[in-house]
Amino acid sequence: MHIAALPNSPPRPDTQALRDRIRWSTIPFFAFHAIAIVLAIVVGFSWAALAWCLALYYSRMLFCALGYHRYFAHRTFKTGRVRQFLLAFAAQTTVQKGVLWWAAHHRNHHSFSDDPRDPHSVKQRGFWWAHLGWILAARFERTDFRRIRDFAKYPELRWLNRHHWVPPLALALALFAVGGPVALAWGFFVSTVCLWHGTFAVNSLAHMIGRRRYATSDDSRNSVLIALITCGEGWHNNHHHFQHTARQGFRWWEFDTGYYALRVASWMGLVRDVVKTVPARAAA
Repeated sequence: MHIAALPNSPPRPDTQALRDRIRWSTIPFFAFHAIAIVLAIVVGFSWAALAWCLALYYSRMLFCALGYHRYFAHRTFKTGRVRQFLLAFAAQTTVQKGVLWWAAHHRNHHSFSDDPRDPHSVKQRGFWWAHLGWILAARFERTDFRRIRDFAKYPELRWLNRHHWVPPLALALALFAVGGPVALAWGFFVSTVCLWHGTFAVNSLAHMIGRRRYATSDDSRNSVLIALITCGEGWHNNHHHFQHTARQGFRWWEFDTGYYALRVASWMGLVRDVVKTVPARAAA
């Protein structure tokens, strides 16, 4: 396993430091962590609690990988307009803001990966910035609609992007109604915190830990551990080498739950035109 050294953060002009200030509006982000810890202690651990946590973690991580990332950010498959909305709704239950916000920033990441314009570069700003600091910075609060014109044309997606709190609230209420305090505490709060940091690890650790099969212009790496906790998103060097395929595990042994789910969904007629071929130049 190869680990990239953490670079020292370059000096930043005062104007950029001001724009990167932590907003008061991010207090709910930290409060959410505190609530999850308190509820986990109050409700207590049980096998049922663990089952709720794992089920809601992996089901939502799958929608995060397929919705936010492989569909809205990269368009590696197609689906109908109603299913597109439902996919966006399900992805937003992960409490990672709107699909248009998420996908637009991710497209910027690929356009400027690990250069000073990358929103979340370990190389440029260090681990904590890449992991969560950029999310809390004022200048990344708004959606860059110029980057996401293809999906921003749908009014229902713009509404969902603007009211990104609706899907997680609906999920929390449904879990409480079905499973009571245990489902709410472990299925929603605890699993969401775990899911956040699993997702954030792709931005941070997947540019630090793992192996580089391809000599990309960035520091992206392949990590089996990150792949296992993110439904295949940890094959990050593969993805940066060739981002236009629904596959991220290029070799037979590179476990990619997200891709397997897409293949099943295509057999059921839920999605179509899944880009599954990795060109020889990419797989070499």
